[in-house]
Amino acid sequence: MRYRHIFAWTLVAAATLAAAPPTVVAAPRRTNCPQLSGSWYGDNRAHLQQVIDERGSCAGRPGHRPVAAFDWDNTVVKNDVTDATISWALRHDRILRPASWKNTSKWLSDAADTALTNACGTGVPVGAPLPTATSPRCTDEILEIREAGRTMSGAAAFAGTWNHRRTVPQYAWVPQLFAGHTVAELTSYARKARREALAAPIGSTRTLGTHTVPAYVRYYDQQRDLIRTLQRAGFDVYIVSAGSEPVTEVWSRGIGVDARHTIAIRSVLDRHGRITPWNQGCGGVPATRGEAIPYIDGKRCWINQEIYGVHGAAAWLRQDRRHRTVVAGGDADTDVTFVGDATGAHLVLNRHKGEVMCRAYDDADGRWLINPMFIDPLPRQADPYPCSTSAYNEPDGTKGPVLREDGSVVPDHEDTVY
Repeated sequence: MRYRHIFAWTLVAAATLAAAPPTVVAAPRRTNCPQLSGSWYGDNRAHLQQVIDERGSCAGRPGHRPVAAFDWDNTVVKNDVTDATISWALRHDRILRPASWKNTSKWLSDAADTALTNACGTGVPVGAPLPTATSPRCTDEILEIREAGRTMSGAAAFAGTWNHRRTVPQYAWVPQLFAGHTVAELTSYARKARREALAAPIGSTRTLGTHTVPAYVRYYDQQRDLIRTLQRAGFDVYIVSAGSEPVTEVWSRGIGVDARHTIAIRSVLDRHGRITPWNQGCGGVPATRGEAIPYIDGKRCWINQEIYGVHGAAAWLRQDRRHRTVVAGGDADTDVTFVGDATGAHLVLNRHKGEVMCRAYDDADGRWLINPMFIDPLPRQADPYPCSTSAYNEPDGTKGPVLREDGSVVPDHEDTVY
């Protein structure tokens, strides 16, 4: 576990050149390379196998180990493991009452502070567990803020300014909700939630307050096999998630990815080893209350910093090909930058997320692979993705056109892989 044990009140702050775009028919089969199995959409398995054959250790290329990186929630597993942990914690009274809800997030609005105070009450001492198991109003407010960034009355839960390509307050808020707990405690909650979610039937839900949430999580067999095949072929495989790092580590161990290869939101700990509302920073951004988490461009920053040792402002920039991943996979706009940085294959699971799907369908370098979700895939999106007008997430939170590297506009694309 990589955390800074410091007082909260003293905080301070790939590979060689690739061949031409893959052509599955012409590639000779290397029988010494580990082989993928399982059912994939179209030629995706063959394309991934070709990258493994050409860039893995079985190809006999000297030099640095190639790197692969994957988002976690809804990329390697079906559903969200951080949400599963929150669900378990709410049903077992594991959220501690803060001295002020405003302390939990730099951007929490007055409306959210009032809503949480009224719903969760002040009947227990500061630092004591809130009775969320028997307080549906409190549970509702927490879940609505986490899921939608608003209160149950519809008011904005977060206010102010932030870089929308480096963070999103409601994601940063999740580890902040567990302030006061030790990492070991949060890890134990994640383990219990994992056992529960893996045992729940596929498709099952549960009701928390008035919210209906998934009750199950499943590892995707194809992704488990892909990661293990990459590892056998000499790749260093990393998980890069916008979830809480102790939670993600519990789950990533289940596919053979250790804590050193798991990157997620890293909380700063106080002198007693307890989680604070502060997060470690990236790319020259010091410890803050969530301004530089692994989110959109933030995922690139954390990969550059933690895997390739690029620090300071340069960590926010695309690196040369020797300092980029070979294979990268994701499912949402939060993954678009680091998935696009990969030099061998950009794998995207289709969840109808505009910016990443525009990049995938545009397929500028011929290396984008789109796959429906392996469990309960979404139906075809009826309307074209608005790539030419409003699919890009601007740093100020507005929407704009998706642009290619040469500045040309990506046209709108129909949804064809579902």
